[in-house]
Amino acid sequence: MSKSSVQAKIRSNPKFAEMVGKRTRFAIILSLVVLVPYYTFMMLTAFNPAFLAQPIGEGSVITIGWPIGVILVVGSWLTTGIYIRRANGEFDSLNEQVLKESHK
Repeated sequence: MSKSSVQAKIRSNPKFAEMVGKRTRFAIILSLVVLVPYYTFMMLTAFNPAFLAQPIGEGSVITIGWPIGVILVVGSWLTTGIYIRRANGEFDSLNEQVLKESHK
């Protein structure tokens, strides 16, 4: 079986189209979940730095910007973990099914 015929079988498989669609939608959603807050934080830094410079409480040396920054970083790690978990589960399963069917 030639490489091009295997590729053609894979591309014509409805499970392949399903996998690509699900993976693309999921990646876009998670990207927005990370990028919208990040760019909002950057806009606040650029246009209203006084807001982020406010102390958390009276006498505190920690400003509001620090915990927000930490939440953004940790949130990015968590969304990466969520993507990896789904990619290693559902997407890998669909991928294996497509490959098995293409070699028949």
